[in-house]
Formats: sequence, C-alpha cells, structure tokens
Amino acid sequence: MPTTPSPPEARSAVRTLLRLWPFVRPVRARLFTAAFIAVLASCIGLVIPLVLKWMVDGPIADRDPAGVWLGALYLLLLGLAEALLFGFRRWLVARPLSHVEAEMRAELYRHLQRLPVAFHDRWPSGQLLSRATTDLMLLRMFLAFPLTFLLVNGVTILVGVIIMLVQDWTLGLVILVPAVPVMITCVVFEKRYSRAARLAQDQVGDLTTVVEEGVLGIRIIKGFGRHRSQARAFRELSGKLRGTELHKARLLATILGVIVTLPELAIGAALVLGAVQVADGSLSAGTLVAFLSTALALRWPVDSIGFLLAMSQEAATATERYFEVLDAPRESSAAAGSRDAGDGGDVGGLAFRGVSFRYPDAPSDSPPVLDRIDLHIRPGESLALVGATGSGKTTLTALVPRLHEVSSGRITLDGTDITAMSREELRARVAVAFEEPTLFSASVGENVLMGGGAAGAGDLERALGVAQADFAYALPRGVDTQVGEQGLSLSGGQRQRLALARAVVGRPDFLVLDDPLSALDVHTEAAVEAALRRVLADTTALIVAHRPSTVLLADRVALLSGGRITAVGTHHELLHTNPEYAHLMSGDPAGEQEDQR
Repeated sequence: MPTTPSPPEARSAVRTLLRLWPFVRPVRARLFTAAFIAVLASCIGLVIPLVLKWMVDGPIADRDPAGVWLGALYLLLLGLAEALLFGFRRWLVARPLSHVEAEMRAELYRHLQRLPVAFHDRWPSGQLLSRATTDLMLLRMFLAFPLTFLLVNGVTILVGVIIMLVQDWTLGLVILVPAVPVMITCVVFEKRYSRAARLAQDQVGDLTTVVEEGVLGIRIIKGFGRHRSQARAFRELSGKLRGTELHKARLLATILGVIVTLPELAIGAALVLGAVQVADGSLSAGTLVAFLSTALALRWPVDSIGFLLAMSQEAATATERYFEVLDAPRESSAAAGSRDAGDGGDVGGLAFRGVSFRYPDAPSDSPPVLDRIDLHIRPGESLALVGATGSGKTTLTALVPRLHEVSSGRITLDGTDITAMSREELRARVAVAFEEPTLFSASVGENVLMGGGAAGAGDLERALGVAQADFAYALPRGVDTQVGEQGLSLSGGQRQRLALARAVVGRPDFLVLDDPLSALDVHTEAAVEAALRRVLADTTALIVAHRPSTVLLADRVALLSGGRITAVGTHHELLHTNPEYAHLMSGDPAGEQEDQR
C-alpha cells in the first residue's frame, strides 16, 4: 500500500490558519459581525457583578425592597440580552460556515481531478478521503467556535481584570499571580499537542484506507478466508489511533488541571484576603461581592483556554493536511509547448520518436521503463503492441493521453506534438480502454456516454453493439440501471465490454486499447472482434495484445522487449522470424522477460 508523503516542516499555527483567509473572505462581514456581537454579549455579562455591588451596598444595605426588585429586573434584562446576543451570533455563522466548508470541499475535489496520475499512485485514497471529510469538518467547527471565542474570551479576560483592579488592586494582583505559569503551560501544551494532533489525523487517514480496501476487496477477503488477518490489521491501526487519542487526552487533562487549579487557588486567596478587609472596614461588602462575581465570571473564559487551544491546533494540522494536497502541482490544461521538433518526418497518424520514460519516484540511477521508443502508426492503421508481462506496454499506452509525461523524446498525433495541445483537446481526440475496467456509481448509459462529449442515444446504441454489450438492455431498468460502486454487480466480462463501449462511443480519431478482450469468453470475443474491425477501419489504433486472436485485429505488430521496440511486422512475419514473439504467442514461459515494473 502506498504511504502518505512526509508532512512538511512545522510552522506556526497562526501562519497555517491564515491560509484559510481566501475561503473565509466572502463571508467575512457576517463573521466579524458575529464576533462583535459575542464580545458585546460577554461584556454585558461582566456588568452583572457591578449591578450586584450596587444592590448589596445600596438597597440591601438600606433594606429597600423596591430597590432589590429593581436590581433583580436589571439582572434579568442583562441575562436575557446576553442569551439573545449569543443565540443571534450562532445564527449568523451557521449558513456562511457551511458555505465555506462546501467551497473548500469542492475546490479540493476539483484539484484532485487535475492532479497527475503519479500523485494518485503515491497517495492512499483513505488519506485523501479523510482530508475531504474529517479535516474539513474540524475546520468548520474551528471557524464556528474556537476562532471567535479565542478573541471573545481574550477580550473578556482583559476587561474583567481591569474591572477587578479598579475594584481593589491588591485583590486584583492576587488573581493575576497564576497568569505566568498558565502562559508557560499553554506554550508547552501547544507544541506537544500539535504533534499529537497531526499524528492522530494521519492515522485516521490510514484507518480509512484499510476500511475502504476491506469493503472494495470483500470478495477476495471472503474467498480466501482472510477476514481474521484483515481484522487484526484493522485492530492494530485502531489501537495505534487509540493510543494517540489517549496521549492527546492526557495532554489536555494536564493543561486543564493547571489552568483550573491555579485560578481557583487565587480566587480562594482573594476571598480570604477580601473577607479580612471587609471585617476591618477597609472594603465594602458590595465591592467584595462584585470582585468575586467578576472573578467567577472569568472562570469559563480561563478554563476554556485548554480545549480552545486544542481545537485550534487540530484545525491548524487539518489546514496543513488540506493544503498539502491543494499545493500539489496540477496538470496544466493549456498546451505546454512542443519539444524539439526532431526529424519532422511524421506526416500523420500516431508516432513515438525517441521516447523514454522513468517513473518520477524511481531512483535516478535505475534503468528507464521505456528506452528510446521509435514507432509510427500510420493514419487508419491498427498496430498491436506485444511484450512479456511487465515489459512496459501499459506504461507506453498511458503516455499517449498524457496520463504520464515522457521523460524525453516526443509523441505526435498527425504530426503535432501532444505537448503542444491542451489536455482537453488531446483527450477529446484519443479514447482509451484499460485492462482493468473502472465503472462509476451511475447508470450503464452514463458510464458509456462518459467517453463521448456530445454523444447521444444513437451513439450509445452503436457503442453497445460494437462491444457486444446488449446485455445492458436486459437489466432491470435497461441502460438506466445503476451498476453500483466499481460496477461490482456486473461480471468482469460485462464491465470490460462497457469500458470498450465507452472508448468507441465518441468516434475518436485515435484509439488506445489495453488488452480490451482479456475477460471475454471465446464466443463473445469473436463477436466483439468482428464488430471492432469495423470501428478500427475508421480510426488509428494502438492495441495492447496478449493473445493471437487480439493480435489478428491489427494490421501490424510491434514487439516491446527490455523497454525497446525490437521488432515490427505482421503477425505471420514475426511468428516465423522472431523466436521471442513466437514464444509469447505460443504461451511458452521461456519467452517471457524479467519484469521491469
């Protein structure tokens, strides 16, 4: 299984989270308004202790029931105002933040479609899924709550401390004593929790990959009785994730213990000192009540520092993981500009000139998979590509639609370098059918018509006929039948025929077929070949073939061996003049070459 690329070097959480600004900018007005309303509501809460001071030193001390009732009315109104403002803030942010999450998920999906195949070869699908789901959910939660309340609680603590110092500066200094150790604890916590949060989110991605593979490969797992080993692998990954989450819980418990205990001790000390001052007559009872009420009102802003920092760190690592994918260079949709024009002798068809290819992640000193390939398929000609398993046939076919980029040399279509075309233009002219047919969770018709931009019902019917896929009409809802995830509700031969129909539905100028008949029975294969011959008569085709029956579809044959084209000719010519080709066609294992990749 491919592993996730190593995370980048650590950067500050603030710098990381600032990268969210382009997505947040469109809804900034509502978010700023919501933050202002939350600050206002929090400050209203700090007015309540001042009303209590007035009540204790005024109506209560003077035994004035009317004044007490008036004070109670003030407290009720302040409480209602605070609750309504916080509720209004919640309403303000709900819709725009859902929009931000949706836009970020859509942008990630669009980018994934533009990334080269080499990127998807390196990244496990579970890691990409976790970034598109779990990580974006964390970001929405951060924007909805921690981001606002880090500001709100900071302002609340600042205003509350000022109020306490104004009430009695000596008691205020007692309350401020824990500030330094709390700040140091927060700095240490932030660094350690950041590493743990990143590890946990990566492990969620790995676990998602295992679950996805277990679901998609359920037939293999059941067929070979491997459910216990798969369950064991899942438990191991799940146990690692549990250990990381427990480590996070211990870190959070530590900081909560510090930021809850120290302020509580300071409040207790202030209570004792204030009571002594009230007994001495140097401090009014109302002032002590107001001071302690303010201190208690600050308990929530102070106690919340721990989990707000934790959620912020998780959001920062989620942002980092999100942009790891978004920063990956995508395929350019525009033409890249042709390479050296070479000999300029190609007048048409599909031509390979000095084409070499090495996978991007391969060691620099390793031999190339393809080495100086020279091959010309004339307009309207079909050429079969034959070679031992692992000789690079599939890799060569992937170069034509630029699923991979050639390392050197050039490929031309009708004399035009494919790098001089936009990918949209290139892929509109070249249709492909891979050996492993991939179908989507859509109807039969939608899967087939995916291969032709302007294809209609008539083209669909023709393509199904060419591929001998008339079984589609016998399905419960005909061509509107949903085939299910990966098309696993169909047989291998049925999936392959639909993939072939998808390749020919758009009447492409160039057709690249990677062993398109391998899963068909003898009778179906013969029928498909008969129909396919008519299609090949109107197109230029490169066909990867393993069996003589498929080779006979082509006008000529090219033998790929050791990363080079070692022979080109008709089937009968090579059968009599090339021992390696004769071995391959006879099924003699002596003719197979050592796998390259």
